Amino acid sequence: MGLENYQHTAAERFMRYVQVDTQSDPNSPAQPSTEKQKDLGRILAEELKAIGIGDAELDEHGYVYATIPATTDKEVPVICYCAHVDTAPDCSGAGVKPILHKAWDGSDIVLPDDNSVVISAKDHEYLKQKIGEDIITASGTTLLGADDKAGVAIIMDLAKYLIEHPEIKHGTIRILFTPDEEIGRGVNKVDMQKLGAQFGYTLDGGPRGHLEGESFSADGATVIFHGISAHPGYAKGKMVSAIKAAAAFVDKLPKHEWNPETTEGMQGFVHPVSIEGQIEKATVQFIVRDFVTAKLAEHEERLRQIAMETAQEFPGTTVNFIVKEQYRNMKEMLDKHPFVMSNAEEAYKRAGLTPEQLSIRGGTDGSRLSFMGMPCPNIFTGEMAIHSKQEYVSVQDMEKAIEVLVHLAQVWEQNS
Repeated sequence: MGLENYQHTAAERFMRYVQVDTQSDPNSPAQPSTEKQKDLGRILAEELKAIGIGDAELDEHGYVYATIPATTDKEVPVICYCAHVDTAPDCSGAGVKPILHKAWDGSDIVLPDDNSVVISAKDHEYLKQKIGEDIITASGTTLLGADDKAGVAIIMDLAKYLIEHPEIKHGTIRILFTPDEEIGRGVNKVDMQKLGAQFGYTLDGGPRGHLEGESFSADGATVIFHGISAHPGYAKGKMVSAIKAAAAFVDKLPKHEWNPETTEGMQGFVHPVSIEGQIEKATVQFIVRDFVTAKLAEHEERLRQIAMETAQEFPGTTVNFIVKEQYRNMKEMLDKHPFVMSNAEEAYKRAGLTPEQLSIRGGTDGSRLSFMGMPCPNIFTGEMAIHSKQEYVSVQDMEKAIEVLVHLAQVWEQNS
C-alpha cells in the first residue's frame, strides 16, 4: 500500500505551525514554561476537531490529547503517536519565515535574511541524498522548528488520512502533543491514565529509515562551592573565593576525553552547562550521560572526587554535590517488549525502507514515557541540523513517515 494518490497536507501544515512561536524557557517554573506554546496547542485541537476527531482537547498544562477511533472489532493494544510542540531555547524561534525549495537542485541554499547562513551539501552529509526533493528551511535569522513541528505535522496528516480511510483496519490510536520537551520537562504533567495507551512512538527522529530504540540514561549534577566573604581591602588571610574554586574545578576537568567535544558513538560524557557565582557561593551545573545506567554513578563519583580535591586547594572552602535523575535508557523497557520495535521494523519494510536501528545521543519524551508505563521508541521525521539557523526538512521524508505510521497501525491490528 502506498499513499501516492493522497493529497498530503503535512508540508502546508508544517509551514503554518513553524510560524507560531513556541520556544520553551528553562528558567520558568511554570507548566508549560511559556504560555505561547498553548497558541499552537489550540490550533492543533481545533484542526483535529475539523478533521473529525471530536474528543481533541488542550489541557491547562499545554498537552493536546485526541483519539483516532478503532476501525476493527479485534482487541488491539492502544498505541500512541507523540510529538512535541516547543522549540529549543538555543536559537530564536520567533518570526520564523519558512521557505519551500521545490525540487532542490543540489546548489548551496543561501538564506535571504542573512546571506552568511548557507546550507550546503558540502557541510550536511544527509542533504546530498535530497537532490530533487522539496526542502523547507527558515530564512536565516531563526531556527526552523522542524524539531519537532515536523513530527506534529506528520501526526496531523496521518490523522486526516486515517479518518478519511476507515477501510484501513487499525486499533485505537491516541495522539499526544507535549510542551517543554526541549527543556526536559515534556511529560512532567502528562496524565497517563487519561492517555490510556499501552505502547507508543515519538515522531522526533532525523534521517529517513532511522529507528531509535535506545537513548542515553541521564542525570543532572550540581556542584556548589561555599567560600568566605571579606572586604577586599582587608581580605588577607580571611577571604576564600568560591568563584576561584569553581574556576579551578572546571579547569581540572579532562580536556581530551569525558566531554561532548571528544566523545561519540556509545561513549558517555560529563558536561558543564552553566556556572554562576559570587565570593561566598559558586554553582556549576552538569549533565551526566551514558548508555549504561550503572556508569552514571561512576561518572558522578569521579566528578565528586575532582570537586573535593579542588576544595582542598582552597582551605576554608566546602562543597555540596547534588545529583538528580533526569531520564533513563528506553532500551531497558523496550527489551521487555520486543514486539514494539519489531512491529515498527515491519512497518518500515512495508513502506519500502530498510530500518536502521540507532542509539540516540540524547533523549526524547519517549525515554521517560517508557518508564512511565508506555514503552516508546522514536521514528524519523526528516528534521536535520536541529537547534540552528541551518535547520531543514525534506517534505518527502515527512510524507514517507506518514506512510510508515499507516502501516504501523495496520501491523498492530494484524498481529493482535
